[in-house]
Amino acid sequence: MGIPDNWRKSSYSGGGDGNNCVEIATSPAHIAIRDSKTPARATLTFPSTAFTRFIEALKTEPPG
Repeated sequence: MGIPDNWRKSSYSGGGDGNNCVEIATSPAHIAIRDSKTPARATLTFPSTAFTRFIEALKTEPPG
């Protein structure tokens, strides 16, 4: 994937403590995630299809 240059935070992050969140960057084939507090550290990179399935599973799993 290379080093992404399109990092963005959720619109729900807001100000103040909203700076402590994850950031995401996309390419046609991959999704990268990093901690906004330590952006120079390692990122997690997933194939786009695997990340989509992961997010869908989070939306359908009951809490607890």
